[in-house]
Amino acid sequence: MNGGVHLHWYLPTNGDSRGLTGSGNDSHLVEFAGGHRAPSLSYLAEIARAAEAQDFHAVLTPTGTWCEDAWITTAALSRETNRLKFLVAFRPGLISPTLVAHQAATFQRITNGRLLLNVVTGGDRFEQARFGDHLDHDSRYARTREFLAILHGVSSASPDVPFSYKGNHYDIRDAAIATAPYGLPAIFFGGASPAAQDVAAEQADVYLVWGRPPELEAQTVRHLKAKATAKGRSLTFGVRLHVISRDTEAEAWAVADKLLSWLSPERVRAARELLAKSESVGQSQMSALNAGRDTLPASARELEIYPGLWSGYGLVRGGAGTALVGSHAQVADLIETYHRAGFDHFILSGQPHLEEAWHFGEGAAARLRARNLLAPISTP
Repeated sequence: MNGGVHLHWYLPTNGDSRGLTGSGNDSHLVEFAGGHRAPSLSYLAEIARAAEAQDFHAVLTPTGTWCEDAWITTAALSRETNRLKFLVAFRPGLISPTLVAHQAATFQRITNGRLLLNVVTGGDRFEQARFGDHLDHDSRYARTREFLAILHGVSSASPDVPFSYKGNHYDIRDAAIATAPYGLPAIFFGGASPAAQDVAAEQADVYLVWGRPPELEAQTVRHLKAKATAKGRSLTFGVRLHVISRDTEAEAWAVADKLLSWLSPERVRAARELLAKSESVGQSQMSALNAGRDTLPASARELEIYPGLWSGYGLVRGGAGTALVGSHAQVADLIETYHRAGFDHFILSGQPHLEEAWHFGEGAAARLRARNLLAPISTP
C-alpha cells in the first residue's frame, strides 16, 4: 500500500456545517447562522461521490455514540459508489473479533474488496462507559492486542484447521471465517501511548497519528519502524488532518479567520475542560499545541504552529486538531513534506465536507497528481 500518497476523505456521519464542529468528542450543536446539515444518506452519498470523482482512495467513518453507526452507513453508501473504499472505524472491546471477521468478509464480498478497518481502542473512559466498558487505559490496549490476534487468526483459519485462543479477555474456540477471495482488509490503528504503540508494531498495517509538525511526526515514524522491525514486521504510516485549500494563501487564511470568528471564549473553555478529562495521550499532545491560551486570538495566524499548519480546530474539537492552510500549491507542498517524513496515507477533512472535497481535489490534489506523487487508485 506504500510507494505514493494515498488520499482519503472524511464522512461526517454526525452531521456537517460551515463552522468548527465539536465539543471535545466530535458531538456538536451548531451555534452560528448557516445551519446544520443532517447526516442523511443522500447527503453522505453526495460527499462519497465527490470523493470518488477526485483522487481519494477511501472515506473514513468515525465511531461513537455521537454519530451514525459506521458499518450500516458504509454498507448503504457502497451501493451509491463504484470504486471508493470505506475505512470503517469501530471499537474492538465492544464486539466479538470473530463477528468482526465475519462482517469484514461479507463486506468485502458484497463490495468487491472495498473495506479498510480502523481499530479505535478508545481513550475516553466516559465514552467507553456508555457502552458498559470500564477497563482502564492500558487494559483496553491489552484487550485490543488479543482482539487483533484473534481477528488475524480466525481470518486465516479453515474448517479443517480452526483457530482457538484463550487469554485474559477472550476465550475463542474452533473458529474459522472464510475470507476468500479478498482476505482480511488492511488494519489502520492509532494511539500515542507506549501501550498503543506496542500493539501497532505487533498487529497493525497502517499506524495513524494526528498531525503535529512534520519533524515531530518524523520521530514517531522512526520510532515505530524500529519497534515493528524488532518484531519482524513492517508498518506504513498515515496522518489525520483538516484542510483549507484555496487559490491563494490569503483566501485560505481568510476562511480560517471566519471559522475562528464563530467561536466564543465560553465554548473554548467548555471544550478544554472536557478534553482535559481524556485518558488519550494523543489528545494530550493535541491539547498541548494550544496550551496556555486563555483567550481567542485576534487572528487565525496566531495559531499557526508550523508554516501552513493551524491548530485552530483543536480549540473546540477532540481528536485531530490541526489543519493544512494555504494556497493549493502550499498545501500540496506540506503534504509532500509529510510524505518525505514517512507518511503515505492522508486522511483529510474540511468544512463543509462536500464543498471542501472539491476545493482540495481540484486544487492541491491536482498539483500532487502533476508531481506524480499520488499512488494509483485501485478499482474493483
